[in-house]
Amino acid sequence: MRSVVSYVNRGGRMTVGQQRAWEDLWPSLGRTVGELPEGTVDFGDWFGRQAPVMVEIGSGMGETTSRLAAAAPELSYLAVEVYEPGLGQLMLRAEKLAVKNLRLMHGDAVVLLTSHVEPGSLSGVRLFFPDPWPKKRHHKRRIVQPAFVSLVASRLAPGGTFHMATDWENYAEQMMEVCSAEPLLRNRHADEPGGWAPRPEWRPVTKFENRADVEGRISHDLIFERV
Repeated sequence: MRSVVSYVNRGGRMTVGQQRAWEDLWPSLGRTVGELPEGTVDFGDWFGRQAPVMVEIGSGMGETTSRLAAAAPELSYLAVEVYEPGLGQLMLRAEKLAVKNLRLMHGDAVVLLTSHVEPGSLSGVRLFFPDPWPKKRHHKRRIVQPAFVSLVASRLAPGGTFHMATDWENYAEQMMEVCSAEPLLRNRHADEPGGWAPRPEWRPVTKFENRADVEGRISHDLIFERV
């Protein structure tokens, strides 16, 4: 087990609806990282089709994840999250939108990618507004570190993308530095000012992004591609 992880195992009671989602929807939509058998996940079998697999790490309460999956039915969309009420809420949102191309994984994304995802198999990985761990002494807990970026890059198919977004300036700079140093990745928007990607119109505005705007922080998108 890793001694330093990027998340906190938060508690929190589930609503009646979230509990119902876990009881009724989780058996068909979800799996738990710690309970997976040895070896890689057969995404084609799980989704019931062969399609490009997109992994979103940290889906939170699912307000954007459900919409992103609904807007891209051509993708097999996998949301990875450690917060059980968030997964419950995501299932409710997906049910309301009649999303069919979404699956959920409860647990540590690093363990999932390391032990259960075949190298070169993903069309993309998304990491939107991860915990910024703003205090300097906590920066080691940020998920975007060289080893993590190397892991993500190894799981991407050639041309696959690693798309990040954050509203913390020094975290954005760290993401840019670490990803630029990874030999398997290239910045798709290296010619843009600062190397930042233009904000995609298709990415819904999150509550974190709204809060950042109110507090005067600028959000940055970064999109790197597997060479």
